[in-house]
Amino acid sequence: MTLPLELHIPVDRRRERWLVLALAGLTDTLAIAAPGMSLSVLFKEISGDLSLSLVQVGVIWGIGALPTILTSLLSGAINDRFGPKRVMFWGTILVSLSGGLRGLADSFTGLAASVILTGLLAPLVIMSGIKMCGVWFPIRQLGLANGILSLGMALGFLLGSLLSATVLSPWLGGWRNVMFFYAGLGFLVGLPWLLTPAAPEASRQLGQKAVSISMRQAVKHVFRLDTIWRYGLALMGYNGCVQGALGYIPLYLRGSGWSPARADGALSMFHMTSMLFVLPLAQLSDRLGKRKNLLLVLGLMMASGIGWLSAARGWNVWAAVILAGMVRDGFMAVYMTSIVETEGIGPTYAGTATGFTLIFSSLGSLLAPPIGNRLAEISPGLPFVFWSALAILGMVSLASIKIRTFNTGAKGQTE
Repeated sequence: MTLPLELHIPVDRRRERWLVLALAGLTDTLAIAAPGMSLSVLFKEISGDLSLSLVQVGVIWGIGALPTILTSLLSGAINDRFGPKRVMFWGTILVSLSGGLRGLADSFTGLAASVILTGLLAPLVIMSGIKMCGVWFPIRQLGLANGILSLGMALGFLLGSLLSATVLSPWLGGWRNVMFFYAGLGFLVGLPWLLTPAAPEASRQLGQKAVSISMRQAVKHVFRLDTIWRYGLALMGYNGCVQGALGYIPLYLRGSGWSPARADGALSMFHMTSMLFVLPLAQLSDRLGKRKNLLLVLGLMMASGIGWLSAARGWNVWAAVILAGMVRDGFMAVYMTSIVETEGIGPTYAGTATGFTLIFSSLGSLLAPPIGNRLAEISPGLPFVFWSALAILGMVSLASIKIRTFNTGAKGQTE
């Protein structure tokens, strides 16, 4: 009889996992989310300094996804092969240094190149955190663990949108120094990974043992799973919607007559709402077990909120932003948990499978912003309609997935 994961991990190691998870969440906050989201609210300043058009802004906002199309799968496979602790350390240091290079850009080409380099390295950090959850946590806590990771992202998105343009840029003397500041923070949060404990030697999540496998074997195995392809298409539509809207909302509202502080505040409200709801949604998915059904509801809520923005005025803008923001990071927490739970994945292939789906996410992030921003030349609200349609198409792909019912109350899954 296969014993549950908890019986294979000593009590002191069970305490360690929460410290590891907290550091992973903080790393996502300071090294990935905050510096990435800062671009959105700094675009007004950046575009004036570098003479960027609206379409070029859309390209910069989405082009960071271009290299992740190649490196997401590779980063996941690297984590499956070498373990997340080592990859997390080097990934955090490198992505922070590359993020600081954005502050040296003196043209559209230079900024695009630095954003591409950062996008090339970011999956190393993101995949490491997801892999850690799959290895360290039992199935009944997997949703919560991924929820805490998503909470770290949500906190970073909130801080990046709330502070970068209105506080940090005036205080530090411009957008370039904001980039350098975030690089320093990321470097500092990367150093503690040298001291963190290694993952448990025995991990029997979902009845599988987490073992070291070759990258070729992992990629070949994941490619054969039709369900993972469908999950990827779902994420492409959903993330294309989110990425496109987040880069455009501050510019759209400023163009509609909103003050810069108020326009940035709407984006901050989006991320604050997301941060408040991510853990309740993650825990709800653990209790319900039917993660696919919950994902469908959350995805349609995102599509409704973004679509509403195309015609919303006054207080309706805030309502639409809140509706979409409620599910932003909660969706990702439940989604990542669903990938690990997929039959044939488990902790052994968690990094590779997640990396593979993020290729589709990167495609959505790359294509959706510039296409949507181009539609703004026809009507300022039309991009939101386009991005909403992308999310709906993603949910169609998700609805086509046939999965077994996940029962958190199953025997052997409790401590």
